[in-house]
Amino acid sequence: MLRVRFAPSPTGFLHIGSARTFIFNWLYARHNGGAMILRIDDTDVERNTAASLESIFEGLRWLDMAWDEEHHQSERLALHREMADAIFRKGLAYRDFTPAQAGEAEKSGAHGTWLFNPDMREMPREESDRRAAAGEPFALRFRVPRDIVRHVRFADGVYGEQSKATADIEDFALLRSDRMPTYHMASCADDADLRISHIIRGQDHLTNTFKHILIFEALGVELPQFAHLPLLIAPDGTKLSKRRHGPVVSVTTYRDAGFLPHAFVNFLCLLGWSPKDDRERMSREELIEAFSLEGINRSNAVINFSEEDPFDPKAVWLNAESIRAMPVEELADRLAPVVRAAGFAVAREQIVKIAPLVRERIKLMRDVLAVADFFFVKELPPYDPAELIPKKGDAALAIKVLEEAQQTLAQTEFSHDALEAALRSASGRLGIKAGQMFEPIRVAVCGRKTAPPLFGTLEALGCEKCLHRIGQAIGKLQSL
Repeated sequence: MLRVRFAPSPTGFLHIGSARTFIFNWLYARHNGGAMILRIDDTDVERNTAASLESIFEGLRWLDMAWDEEHHQSERLALHREMADAIFRKGLAYRDFTPAQAGEAEKSGAHGTWLFNPDMREMPREESDRRAAAGEPFALRFRVPRDIVRHVRFADGVYGEQSKATADIEDFALLRSDRMPTYHMASCADDADLRISHIIRGQDHLTNTFKHILIFEALGVELPQFAHLPLLIAPDGTKLSKRRHGPVVSVTTYRDAGFLPHAFVNFLCLLGWSPKDDRERMSREELIEAFSLEGINRSNAVINFSEEDPFDPKAVWLNAESIRAMPVEELADRLAPVVRAAGFAVAREQIVKIAPLVRERIKLMRDVLAVADFFFVKELPPYDPAELIPKKGDAALAIKVLEEAQQTLAQTEFSHDALEAALRSASGRLGIKAGQMFEPIRVAVCGRKTAPPLFGTLEALGCEKCLHRIGQAIGKLQSL
């Protein structure tokens, strides 16, 4: 059975590049009827934090792409050590008693790239056993083959054939002197034990793969297939960095700004992958059906953002399109928590009425607070009474219009069609154009000229609130 894994380290928030790696693994598993494994790589005790772990889970849950199994490396240390010791017993690793500080100095010395310490590598086993039995600390290093010319090769699912000479690979550590596994050892031990068949990860891990193949071979397990993903980069060509670019690279930033999970997933999929046709907006089912490693590009993908606009225009466009396509009831359910989190106690029934009015006017869910705030407040914020005066009109005409509207609305059923018919009839009675009638009413009930369609807005606001606000507007005009 095809088995893939996503293995984040809880050392910071969920990076959007990591989220894309998770998404590509998930889509590949679902496309091929395989299993999606979430493995938390939490062996770096000094850097792991509970807040980072919670941020990762928050981001993954928001994506709404469930995984099939969950594992934590910190609970599997015995396995990592056992497998490292097995490699040692085969003679494929050796003890390195070099003090860590001195070893680091040696690696950065003037003799070129550090590959191995011959004194440690060639130490007789008896001497090594004696020093270990005496309690002298040591790291366990992989004995990279050096007596023959050999190349480690693999066919990458994205970048094609890869090769590196063992003469260029250092004797990397498997266990540190405190018996904690290194990333290489823990990752490979878990991949082997969890029967991971395909490792799909960022291109920055490609060079690690040569070491990992050596570990898999030493463990005597079948090699997984590898595919490395192009990186996400900033507009200036630099790698997206939590340290350099801040919250813009965090998944929860997009969630909090009002992106829809599926629209965000759709956007990330188009960064470095293409269905090989002209489609851009795709449903979850369409993504699953179309996804393949062959569709992944080799070039790094740019996320376009700036200090003025932190979100890529394509991400915003996809989100807006998803909002427009969303059924009213579902849109209302997604708008409700945004509105209530802003402190407005609004009944769901009212949000259902408001949703179709704002659907074409918002790009992010949080935009509803700017576009439709007048629906939620008890009293409108101050506005310029001159806004109430229609084009080619004066304050007297505006008062006349609003007084006629007051009388008309008080006697009219508050439904879209009835309100439209009644107000158009009222404009005829006053002998003015419909626009001159509607504009002062819109400003009176919304506090501004730019607002959703008038009749639906009146219906959603309700008779009592409309009459109250029109009365206040008349008072403003009379005080000019």
